Amino acid sequence: MTATAVYRGMDQATLDRQYSPSTRVPSLQAYLDAYARLSEAARRRYPVRAGLAYGPRPAERLDYFPGAGSGRPPLLVFVHGGNWQALGRAESAFAVPPLLAAGAAVAVVEYGLAPDTPLDSMAGSVRRSVDWLLRRADELGFAPGRLHLCGTSAGAHLAAMALLPGPADGPDVSGRIAGAVLLSGMYDLEPVRLSYVNETLRMGEAGARRNSPLHHLPARLPELVLARGGNETEEYVRQHERMVAAVRPRAPVTEVVAERRNHFDLPYDLGVRGTELGDAVLTQMRRRRKTT
Repeated sequence: MTATAVYRGMDQATLDRQYSPSTRVPSLQAYLDAYARLSEAARRRYPVRAGLAYGPRPAERLDYFPGAGSGRPPLLVFVHGGNWQALGRAESAFAVPPLLAAGAAVAVVEYGLAPDTPLDSMAGSVRRSVDWLLRRADELGFAPGRLHLCGTSAGAHLAAMALLPGPADGPDVSGRIAGAVLLSGMYDLEPVRLSYVNETLRMGEAGARRNSPLHHLPARLPELVLARGGNETEEYVRQHERMVAAVRPRAPVTEVVAERRNHFDLPYDLGVRGTELGDAVLTQMRRRRKTT
């Protein structure tokens, strides 16, 4: 008996595999353990203002790593992945050392997770974190016109949502972000809604549409780096390619396909000179571009 097609000719099992990037690596747990170990090492080695409350919700906390040296550095705001239902600040400082070495400050953002936190609220949290940081730029010591928002996987989706005007939740920060770095993201949530991931997210059709950046892009966007690993599922590749095509008329875009990277180790290249992703991110952050 032929299985019923759920989306783009895929049956349920196939669609579920496509939105489970861990099917492309030998051990997801090995990456999660490495994230935690490297993040703990970064907190031991570098000064950090940990657990700063940027909003009223219990999970709305961030860790701020000030830039070294004189002057006001750019700030990279990192939004973690985890399928909107896992990870947090504790596992998300692994990319801090090369970014600090390159002269940037770094903020690592935590937000509420599914099923307790709706997707609209997660997106609102990321916007609140950006607004809170910008309002405290003088106190924290970074250049307010050089805030760059970066997210990976689910975090890339939430970072992309922060680029949109007229949010359903949180302040509008769309014109205040100097640049964005989106890694292995999901930008159309209709197939996510139809997959196993929605058992936790509990999105309806309208919610998926409302939270799909591809359907709400403004005419102009800040400078973008869009990256994916060479070892991604076909659906993650398709989502990436659709987003690249959609944003090219709206912003300067650097596309990166890191052939030797996968969904989980791609963020290791953030800020690392000599890697395609690291060089693209550092080039974006070096530009002294003011937002409106």
